[in-house]
Formats: sequence, structure tokens, C-alpha cells
Amino acid sequence: MSRPRRRWPGQRAAACLVLAVAAASLHAADYRIDPARSHAEFGVRLLWLTQVTGSFERIDGDVTLSARRDVAVVDAHIAVDSIRMSSERFRRWVMAPEFFDAERYPTIHFVSEPVPVAALEHGGELFGTLTLRGISRPARFELLPSPCPLNESILTNPSDCRIEARGDIQRSEFGMTGHRTALSDQVRLGLVIAIDRAPASSGS
Repeated sequence: MSRPRRRWPGQRAAACLVLAVAAASLHAADYRIDPARSHAEFGVRLLWLTQVTGSFERIDGDVTLSARRDVAVVDAHIAVDSIRMSSERFRRWVMAPEFFDAERYPTIHFVSEPVPVAALEHGGELFGTLTLRGISRPARFELLPSPCPLNESILTNPSDCRIEARGDIQRSEFGMTGHRTALSDQVRLGLVIAIDRAPASSGS
């Protein structure tokens, strides 16, 4: 996928107004991200031949709907030290300061812009802000279709719902500039988010 692009040329002001209104109408989280059934994937090409891959096994956060239940915001926190890889040597390397720098920056954070619930069900684009190594950049993901009617007032089996998204980032934009001759600048990220009902708040 290409680097994040500006959306709706010539209509940016109108788009921002719509997003601002949608964001203002969001209320307490409707669904929580189930850490036990969610994960994130990454891959980067080494020496232009070998794909180095890993899986972050711990994600938490929530999915919040607007009052009309037609717009959602996804807020996900990924624990860097939960990464699993086939090689312990590669794992130590991606945890080191030259890559994810897990000791200083233990969490990767993604918060989406308000997205129509229909896009979560049928597929589409998911824009938002990705914070990695303490650096925040706009990010664009491609949503895969997921038959999950979040906009229904009563969702019979929320545990059956999964939100899947895939996208690419440029590692140099997040301060990962080492090994340019051996390591691709493009890093592929994938999110597989399983949801469940959020606990009822004491004030509701």
C-alpha cells in the first residue's frame, strides 16, 4: 500500500467539519477490545529477499459509537514486549533501540478518526493517528469486510465480531533509520481486533 494520502481533495474543510461533529457526539465506550483474542502483525523485508515477521499478542482498548450508532472510533494500545517471533535473535533485534526501542516506548497506540460503522462491516478505509517510538503520524489502513452489526442496539454475540485492518508505514518516519541498505523502509502492519461488550459504568 502507498503512504498515507490526503482524503477528498477540494473537500477537506467539509470533511473536517463532519468528523468534528461525529467526534463530539461520541459517548462512553460501547465495546472493549478483548486482549486474549486480538493481535497485531508486522513484517519487514530483509535484504530484499527474506520477510521478517512477528505478532504482538497483547492489545487492549475500546470501540466507541456515536449516539446514533452510525460512527465508530477505534482506540487500540499494543504492548511492544508481547511480540512473538520465530527467531529469538530477531526478537531481540526488533526490541532494541534501533527498531521498536521497547524499553523507552513500551506501547504502540492507534486511534482512528470517526469511521462509518458500515465500513467496519463491509470494508473500506480506516484513517487515524499511529504513535510509535513516541512519534505520531497519520496512518491509513484497509478494512476487511467483517459481518458485525455494531450499530444494532442489541448485539447478540459481540464476541463473534472481529475488525481486521492492514496497512503500510515507512519506518524512517518513526525514527527507525538504521540498516537502510539491508532493511526495507516499508513496514507492513495488520490489526486483528476481537471485541466484547464494555463493562457498564457505575454512572449509567
